[in-house]
Amino acid sequence: MGGSNYDAVVIGAGSVGTPLAMNLAEKGLRVLCLDSNPSAGQGNNKCAIGGARATHSEPAKVILGLRSLEIFRSWEREHGDDIGWYQGGYTYVAYDGETMDLFRSNVPGQQQAGLDIRIIDAGEMMELVPGINPDGLLGGTWSPGDGSASPMTSCYAFCRRARGLSAEFRFRERVTGMEASGGRITRVMTDRESYGCGAVINCAGSFALEVGRMAGAELPVYPESHEAGVTEPVKRLFDPMVVDIRKAPGSANYYFYQHDTGQVVFCITPDPPVPGTDTDETSGFLPLVALRMTDLYPRLGNLKVRRTWRGIYPMSPDGSPILDRVGPDNHYVAVGMCGQGFMLGPGIGEVMARFITGQETGEDRQVLDELRLDRQFTSEEALK
Repeated sequence: MGGSNYDAVVIGAGSVGTPLAMNLAEKGLRVLCLDSNPSAGQGNNKCAIGGARATHSEPAKVILGLRSLEIFRSWEREHGDDIGWYQGGYTYVAYDGETMDLFRSNVPGQQQAGLDIRIIDAGEMMELVPGINPDGLLGGTWSPGDGSASPMTSCYAFCRRARGLSAEFRFRERVTGMEASGGRITRVMTDRESYGCGAVINCAGSFALEVGRMAGAELPVYPESHEAGVTEPVKRLFDPMVVDIRKAPGSANYYFYQHDTGQVVFCITPDPPVPGTDTDETSGFLPLVALRMTDLYPRLGNLKVRRTWRGIYPMSPDGSPILDRVGPDNHYVAVGMCGQGFMLGPGIGEVMARFITGQETGEDRQVLDELRLDRQFTSEEALK
């Protein structure tokens, strides 16, 4: 049985699909957003720790990050929802000359892309993060405009606004296939219904590869497992998200910040990566990350950890998203967020909505050119 026809069908109601549905609805399109979960943000979004930054080493991601930050920053003022925005900034620490040299080489390009960032010395780092380990500290970078917000509250806020603009969301409904004719997708099928469509946008996160194949598109997006945790609340110790990109046995970069509630939220990148979609916590995560965090910031040694969890990073080969029109003329992808869907999603929603409706700006075209599918995946983003 055939269902209704829509101007746009968005697959995935998460960190990217929900703000995209909102932006398409703002442009007057009849929008349907499909998700197999019970409500918006129930996939990778709810596993995000909430960091939101424009501190990236690729211009396209700086642009997307800056726009997303402005949306987070102004959301309560413009729409009335408290999404937990806190502008604590981001600081990347350096304890060796190689890391400091990397930061120095990145900063001019970041500034040229519009990011408010500068190199700071060890003294200023100790002022920003009182109690940080001073032994061997050289300094790092400081981006005061970055911050954090609640992934779930933000996603719900975007969903409410999208629905207020007449976008439809259908949950517990899994996409099972697509029909095409004349080089265009004509219908999207689910385990409940089928829908006529003007455009189809793959925002399926960890399942982007499978959904892409339904449209005849091969997308290099492969999921990896990452773990995070949160402590008990304590009086505020520091403001910024603290990021250490040094490698150590079993891990690459790790990062942590103190939430409004006083809880310290933290995450680590396993090295080597852990492929797959397993979301069961492991016994090895906490000893690994605790050792590194307490070495960098000894004050954390007395805090009790309340819980840990595991989420999925849909990875692209170079650590940057893929934003493009792929395969059929009306098939678009916003995939491969590499764990940054929450912080980039609002900006991506705006860019992709203009792209789909033929209203992209010069800056949009720069972003889309850098993040197209047929780019050369020859290097990784330095701050992914």
